[in-house]
Amino acid sequence: MISKEIFIVYPETETTKIAIYRGNNVIFLKTIKHKADDLAKYPTIIDQIDYRLQSIKKEIADNEINTDTIEVVVARGGLIKPLKRAGVYLVNEAMLEDLKSGFQGVHETNLGGILADLLAKSFANARAFLADPVVVDELDELARVTGHPLFTRKSIFHALNQKFVARKYAKSNAKCYNDLRLVVAHVGGGGTSVAVHKRGRVVDVNQAFDGGGPFSLTRSGSLPVGKLIEVCFSGKYSEQEIRKMVTSEGGLKAYLGTSNIHEINQRIENGDTEAEFYAKAMGYQIAKYIGSACAALDFNVDAIILSGQIFNYNRFTEYISYKVQKVAPIAVFQSVNDMDALAMNAFLALQGEIEIHHYE
Repeated sequence: MISKEIFIVYPETETTKIAIYRGNNVIFLKTIKHKADDLAKYPTIIDQIDYRLQSIKKEIADNEINTDTIEVVVARGGLIKPLKRAGVYLVNEAMLEDLKSGFQGVHETNLGGILADLLAKSFANARAFLADPVVVDELDELARVTGHPLFTRKSIFHALNQKFVARKYAKSNAKCYNDLRLVVAHVGGGGTSVAVHKRGRVVDVNQAFDGGGPFSLTRSGSLPVGKLIEVCFSGKYSEQEIRKMVTSEGGLKAYLGTSNIHEINQRIENGDTEAEFYAKAMGYQIAKYIGSACAALDFNVDAIILSGQIFNYNRFTEYISYKVQKVAPIAVFQSVNDMDALAMNAFLALQGEIEIHHYE
């Protein structure tokens, strides 16, 4: 009997990662790199669909992969409608329409579900899933209040990663995720999300995608509102330029000219005091938001979890840990594999251990 195989699609800004899992074991893994000049030919991210699809199909052909045994193509999720339940969703026409139109914005994650659908249709026996998309929305109503009725806080964060490490922590401590009160801080390659996990739900989280929270490698975080208004109406910047300033040209990249954490760490090692100062400032803000998240749990916290490759560098781990260690035990997950997280969700869905949700 041939084991169930799962095909993973994980689009990023300049790469598309693909993998094949047999059960929980990876049997094929490839990062397809896209040249900036090639991507620049396409006016929008959605216009890249066929280019990325052909790149994936070329890898399948070059490696003589038998797609007949693939039962699921599962992808990194996109900016679709808010989802009140975490978990696995079958890709359908309503979802594809919202991915293409950019219901809550356009991002490389939107390509995931579209590519998964196209690949699944080209395979003999496959379905297309999304798992824990970035728009999982389990917020408490209090957490949505911003301070003015024209504005409501949204839940757009690293849901896939956050849920994965929280469950992994629970399992490693022989506990049930649905029984725990956790604060999880994930420092990604772009933004940082600090989330309050209360008995299986993320009841509060900063709006990591487009502004709120601590500044990060490329995002500006929560800026002084009055000054931001000034900049918006100064006539010096277009709306697109300000959005880039906030989401992709801010943070350490704006201060230091790079978002490469290895390079930044090396500069600190070599005595660069400016790099050390701004890296410390980022750690300070992350710790401050962790403290705020702990307050949302009345400081009754089972664990604080730090996740992301940045925590391979002891200076970041030790600095943040020192500031929050009195609140709760700290667990660190430096190597966070979203491919494993996607595969695990798909495998559990195939086994019937978790529900496959319908998107509306």
